[in-house]
Amino acid sequence: MIIQMIWRAGCPPYELSWMMNTEEDITLKKEQLRNEIWHLLEEKNVAIFPLPIRGRIPNFVGSDKAADLVRTLPEWKKAKIIFANPDSPQRKIREFALRDGKILIMASPRLKHGFLQIDPEDVRGMEEAASSIKGAFKYGKPVENPATGGSGEMPKPDLIIKSCVAVDRSGWRLGKGGGYGDIEVQSIKDEFGEIPVVTTVHALQLVESVPHVDHDAKVDIIVTPERIYRIRDK
Repeated sequence: MIIQMIWRAGCPPYELSWMMNTEEDITLKKEQLRNEIWHLLEEKNVAIFPLPIRGRIPNFVGSDKAADLVRTLPEWKKAKIIFANPDSPQRKIREFALRDGKILIMASPRLKHGFLQIDPEDVRGMEEAASSIKGAFKYGKPVENPATGGSGEMPKPDLIIKSCVAVDRSGWRLGKGGGYGDIEVQSIKDEFGEIPVVTTVHALQLVESVPHVDHDAKVDIIVTPERIYRIRDK
């Protein structure tokens, strides 16, 4: 395992003039960056199923290796409850959570059905199936959250796993454009306080700067198939 504090960007630097721009300008710059990342991953042949990746959180070559590195984090080893997004690049992480005996809370796609809680004791031997979206609905149960509603009380997660299209050296993440990731993270932190946030990406998704507004969600740890990056100053 290599833990590296020095940033290695995967894309050309992006100008910082967006800091002086309106939110509408930032929205346009975000969409431009998404398209550049989707094109780059396709051009370099590192995008994998589900395809096409445009309009999605992109799955990438090495996503399972990144999941292996997440499993080595001290924050992971201490965690008893993991909150995770439902996207394909993080499916192996969700499986590892269940295999490691951790309670998994998964956001449903576009939050249409809120959050689902899966108890590892209920899915022994079926962790791979249960870590999929279909499996989460089959084996999980709805849990209550201020942003989503639900039929049961949500326990406090010890670690949050988030997906992104791009992420920068300061921890600003760029999602696919629906704002659901920001809602998930903010609602959990509003309810429970600060919780470490981890994202897994291909190195090509690491950029110099992500256009953002203050209410956008940030991450604390970035994991690629090769390295772990910790954000020094949030």
